[in-house]
Amino acid sequence: MKPMARLGVGIGWRPEIAEAVERLEGLDWVEVVAENVCPGHLPESLLRLRERGVRVVPHGVSLGIGGADRPDAGKLAALGERAVALGAPLVTEHIAFVRTSSPALEAGHLLPVPRTRDALDVLCENVRIAQDALPVPLALENIAALVSWPGEELTEGQFLTELVERTGVRLLVDVANLHTNRVNRGEDPAAVLDSIPLEALAYVHVAGGVEREGVWHDTHAHPVPPVVLDVLAGLRERVDPPGVLLERDEDFPEAEELAGELERIRAVVGAGAGGTVRLREPLAVRAEAPAPVAEAVRTRVGLGQAALLSALVAGTPVPEGFDRQRVRIQSRALAAKRASVVVKVAPELPGILGGPEAYRTAFLAYARRRPMTGGYRRDALDFAEHLLIRDLPEDPAARRRLTAWWRERAGARPPRRIVRWARALAGRGGR
Repeated sequence: MKPMARLGVGIGWRPEIAEAVERLEGLDWVEVVAENVCPGHLPESLLRLRERGVRVVPHGVSLGIGGADRPDAGKLAALGERAVALGAPLVTEHIAFVRTSSPALEAGHLLPVPRTRDALDVLCENVRIAQDALPVPLALENIAALVSWPGEELTEGQFLTELVERTGVRLLVDVANLHTNRVNRGEDPAAVLDSIPLEALAYVHVAGGVEREGVWHDTHAHPVPPVVLDVLAGLRERVDPPGVLLERDEDFPEAEELAGELERIRAVVGAGAGGTVRLREPLAVRAEAPAPVAEAVRTRVGLGQAALLSALVAGTPVPEGFDRQRVRIQSRALAAKRASVVVKVAPELPGILGGPEAYRTAFLAYARRRPMTGGYRRDALDFAEHLLIRDLPEDPAARRRLTAWWRERAGARPPRRIVRWARALAGRGGR
């Protein structure tokens, strides 16, 4: 495996901090959420950064390459288009599933794949499909998880090592996620770092989070804590990473605080420069053509993922072997995230419904047994239609405003009264 091109120290570019990012001194590169940029209309800030020689890497969040279905060709094409438009040396995604096709459910979040032989076979074939479709190399990130799958057959290290050996894919190691999994799943970051092929390392993510009631929440909305920097230092003792990136997605601080966090990351990376690098022999990627994954294998993986996702977003029973309390915590977190994202794509809703608390109460009641099936914009429209079917909100003026809002965005007439009555009757058990 050829050494990865050096990226240096960078930060996740977000529109909310675009000006602050441009003012950061010594910035080598940025990462942008792939789904948030359009190849033909790149933000002026990113164009200015590129003119300065700052590299830009697209980071996908919606491919769901660990899902039971084969990767969506349209999503792969879109990811490749963004890589070309940005002149990126690689693209990155996550070792996760985000949806199921039977039933059609969306998590709106990255969920862990089981570390089983079946899931690994599916993932490897999906990775090879993606690699064939993309114009640049692919790297995959280890994710943070709250729940563990029962009956796992491989450790994290074994799973990632075999994935790299069978596909040649690069690794994006998130040290904050390693710490999250230490708290939530009892996995030792040092043991993971000792067992994965660091010669396949593309770059590293560093981010903040917070612990509540024994659960670590990978928020990307808090400063990077010392314990995460310690994991970064442990990685640096083992390898000189080609790139390190600070992620921040919420509650953005002033530019000076971001600059301070980058300096602390640089200090950790620099302090390990004289350490012993413990790399194994160059990794040999298997050359033989793999046999296609049997459809029965994909079906088994899909059934397991659907059962978990349905419990998380549709209120169905928790599958046997899962920690029910952790699944409930994850379910509440997914609903809260869903409410937060919907209000970002539909900021008018709290004003129509009487304020943030009234909106949140109504949305969480709606989301309890009504899973997302078509993305957040569709979810906002479905939520509004759900209220209108039930002649809500109770204030007639607010209801008229919500009707006008829905009509403008849905491009259709609101449900007629007889349709509303029929739908309400059919769904009365879920009220």
